[in-house]
Amino acid sequence: MIKLGQYNTLEILREAEQGVYLADEEGDEVLLPNRYVPEAFKIWDKIEVFVYLDNEERPVATTDRPYIIKDDFALLRCNEVTQFGAFLDWGLVKELFCPFKEQVFKMKPGGWYLVHCYLDDKTNRLVASSKTNRFLDNKKLTVNQFDKVDLIASHPSDIGWNVIVNKKHLGLIFKDSIFEDINVGDKLEGIVKKIRPGNKLDISLGQVGYRSIEPNADRIMQELKDNSGYLNLTDKSNPEAIKEILQMSKKNFKKAIGTLYKKRLIEIKPDGIYLV
Repeated sequence: MIKLGQYNTLEILREAEQGVYLADEEGDEVLLPNRYVPEAFKIWDKIEVFVYLDNEERPVATTDRPYIIKDDFALLRCNEVTQFGAFLDWGLVKELFCPFKEQVFKMKPGGWYLVHCYLDDKTNRLVASSKTNRFLDNKKLTVNQFDKVDLIASHPSDIGWNVIVNKKHLGLIFKDSIFEDINVGDKLEGIVKKIRPGNKLDISLGQVGYRSIEPNADRIMQELKDNSGYLNLTDKSNPEAIKEILQMSKKNFKKAIGTLYKKRLIEIKPDGIYLV
């Protein structure tokens, strides 16, 4: 079965005036218009294409790669708003439609919005929704504490940043764990720091506990090498100064330099840290 909104590997079945027809193993067919047909091809060659509906609501294939596919999240630009809803640029000829009912705030042309792409059961169309939280579920988690996870920055709050975890769950990075600028739609890597009651996920952008010592120690060593073997930081330095230079908390900084000191890789003096 040819899947809308996804990549399909199909066989070239036959040529036609408007392009070539592709087929899957079950014999379902879809047109690949001339503009996407390879210069050299043979019947029965396999080709990977993305399938969606054209302006006349017919399935059509393209070799272009959209910015978002079905069941995914992405930051997209709004090109136009009409009486029906917003139309977003997702890298294809036909724009991606986002109905008013699927907008957290009314979209404006030129604005950028984090959206989820899904297949509308009623219309069988691919549509976008900026109500991303409703596509996330923490009832049955697929992650454990200390797992590495892929993140998408969703929206800020008074206590930190809400993030989409592995495209499945909702998590939170608390302010005291953030040491870099974050913007909506940023793709990040993190760690599940803690799972709180109700399956609430606390996320860290760095390693957690003793796991953080080695990566942070490596970062300090690299910073020392980049600065002729000296850093104007000590265990008494202001936390903001440590954050600005190394993008880590003072607690993690002290653990890391303790490790390096025990390994006799650094000297800690009143005016700073020296590479041995």
